[in-house]
Amino acid sequence: MDASDSDRKGGASLKRLSATMTRNQLLMRRRVISRVTIAAVAPALEVTHLDVLDLVKRLEADGEVTIGAVAEGMRIDPSRASRIVAELVSQGHLERRICQSDARRSILVVTADGEALVSKIHAVKRRLLETITEDWNAEELEAFTALYERFVSALEDYAHDYAHQHCQGSEG
Repeated sequence: MDASDSDRKGGASLKRLSATMTRNQLLMRRRVISRVTIAAVAPALEVTHLDVLDLVKRLEADGEVTIGAVAEGMRIDPSRASRIVAELVSQGHLERRICQSDARRSILVVTADGEALVSKIHAVKRRLLETITEDWNAEELEAFTALYERFVSALEDYAHDYAHQHCQGSEG
C-alpha cells in the first residue's frame, strides 16, 4: 500500500486511531477498569482472579472447564493456572468437581459465591462505563459499541490467524 492508498483509506483517521490505541493500551496495561471495580467490591481479589472467574464463566457455557482450558484461555503456564485456581477454590469462588467421563480430570465450576462476586463486579463496571459515557446519546453508544465489537473481533481473528501461521511455519 502506498501513501495515496493510505490517504484514501483514511490515513489521518488511522493515525488518530493508532495514537488513541496507544493511550488505551497504557490504561489497559494498568488494568484501570478492573482495578477500580475490584477495589469497590472485593479489594483482596487480584485482577488475575477476576480474569479466571470471567473465563471459567464464559467457558462453562460451552461445556466442561479444565485447568488446561484456563491456561490456554489466559495464555499462561498450566502450573500458574493451577495456582490461581487453587486460590479461587480456597476463597470459595470456584469448585473442583470430578469429570463424569474421566475421573482423572477435574472440572471447574463457578460457585454461587463466585457468581455473586462476578455479578457485583460487572454491575460496578457497568456503572463506571455509564459514568464515562453519560454525555453520549443512545445512538452514539450503540454505534461505538457495534464498531468496537467489530474491531475487537477482527483483531482477535487476525491474532488467531497470525499465531496459527507462525506456529505452522515453526513446525516445518
